[in-house]
Amino acid sequence: MFFSSPFKLKKKGIMGMNERNSRYIGRYNPRRLYPLVDNKLKTKIIARDANVTTPALLGVITMQAEVETVEQFITNTPGFVIKPAKGSGGKGILVITKVENGRYYKSNGNEESLSEIKRHVTDILAGLFSLGGSADVAVIEGLIQFDSAFDGFSFEGVPDVRVIVFKGFPVMAMMRLSTAASDGKANLHQGAVGVGIDIATGKAINAVQFDLPVERHPDTDKELKLLVVPNWERLIYLAASCYEMTGMGYLGTDMVLDRDLGPMLLELNARPGLAIQIANGTGILPRLKLVESLKDADKMTVEERVAFSKQHFAETPLIETE
Repeated sequence: MFFSSPFKLKKKGIMGMNERNSRYIGRYNPRRLYPLVDNKLKTKIIARDANVTTPALLGVITMQAEVETVEQFITNTPGFVIKPAKGSGGKGILVITKVENGRYYKSNGNEESLSEIKRHVTDILAGLFSLGGSADVAVIEGLIQFDSAFDGFSFEGVPDVRVIVFKGFPVMAMMRLSTAASDGKANLHQGAVGVGIDIATGKAINAVQFDLPVERHPDTDKELKLLVVPNWERLIYLAASCYEMTGMGYLGTDMVLDRDLGPMLLELNARPGLAIQIANGTGILPRLKLVESLKDADKMTVEERVAFSKQHFAETPLIETE
């Protein structure tokens, strides 16, 4: 669904960037807490303390003198990911899906030499991909083995689930599916497919690419309405629990499904984008306002908040709301 006029936007409850920044991010996300979500290494630490599963941490490179040691972290593993701790928008992420006889291969089959990997780590340390261009550290993680339930739904990349969590309530969700246009990355602006997900069931309800409706994956021809996120109950619970973990009121939680370890937290975002509304074909504002109207929201448990969201924010809500 494509919204083209202010009247239609208002009628559908679509939230714009200015309102998001001033009314929700500015009001509910204390600036002092931003480092917890802007730094992927710090996010992994607080997630571990909160018993929230994240991809395995293989190693951290903090200074140029340590770059030569990168080989020890990546040799005895079937695949790995190297990313900047303070990167954003998927920039600077190197994914190696196969390690064989001391050689490293990306998902498209191209080989990456050890010297190229070391150069990439050097670029990360120099801040080429970090927020504000500040010096950074390189985080080396184990490769996620994505669930076979997503076969055909993504192209050369790991699909993830973005859940917007407001005051601990999961209010809207979408799955981001990589494509050839997005270069295997789950980035909607680069051409990934966004699939709106029903909060109650984990089932697909709508799909878009470049903000326009699509019914099938552009590269695999997989019918997108057949998508169902497995282990949805666990995933939505973990997303909601990130409120207690961070103390941030308006949060984008990026979750992935590992075939062996199940749902896990990939990263957090204190400034989640607004395209999730287009993917769902509806606005997020009515849901946010409903949560704001709750008098005892702060006293509710994670389970109670998830149950409320499933009841009120389902594709067909069980209770009508204004």
